[in-house]
Amino acid sequence: MLNFSTSEENYIKTIFHLQNGQNTVTTNELAERLRTKPASVTDMMKKLKAKKLLHYQPYQGFRLTNEGKKVALDIIRRHRLWEFFLAEKLKFKWDEVHVVAEDLEHVSSRKLIDKLDEYLGYPKFDPHGDPIPDSLGKMENSEQVSLVELPLNKPAEVCRVVNQSEEMLELLQHKKINIGTRLEVKRKFGFDHSIEIKLRQSKRTPSEQPPFSISEQLAKNIFVNL
Repeated sequence: MLNFSTSEENYIKTIFHLQNGQNTVTTNELAERLRTKPASVTDMMKKLKAKKLLHYQPYQGFRLTNEGKKVALDIIRRHRLWEFFLAEKLKFKWDEVHVVAEDLEHVSSRKLIDKLDEYLGYPKFDPHGDPIPDSLGKMENSEQVSLVELPLNKPAEVCRVVNQSEEMLELLQHKKINIGTRLEVKRKFGFDHSIEIKLRQSKRTPSEQPPFSISEQLAKNIFVNL
């Protein structure tokens, strides 16, 4: 596998996330996500196409080649392993690990990452519940639903947070909602589509707590295993 610049890796990873399956990505979408100019995106697309990482035709959007997807999954693997290491071994908070892992993900030594994976016990998910690709790029999938889809009074466990901004994670921490939190949806309100939830007792919430409401926007970003 070729070595890539930090900028190239950031583009590849972002395209992978935007692509969402087989969809193509537009120049403007990528420019907005990376906070750069469309002309800069066009220049990078030409470079990545020359390295056979991208299917690209001007004005028709672009998508990663199979080799491009492999590179993207390798970058994502590094990022999520570093997040797991920071949270589990160095006790960083889950709203702190992303920014640090953004730098560490560009350390591309395959031996180092394989050793890190082995040292951590081959974790399947990062601190936010996202699957960690293995050395072959395979990820474990689990059946998940968002809180807005969860039936009333159905016990469930938080397994993933989609929006991982510091603001979102700070809000979840304030409401004592983490990966592994057990909860139930008690009511759904038609007026603003907010929902009332009740946390089930656990080691993290040892005492009985009254139900409380969260917004639809927050609920859509919380996924649970049934």
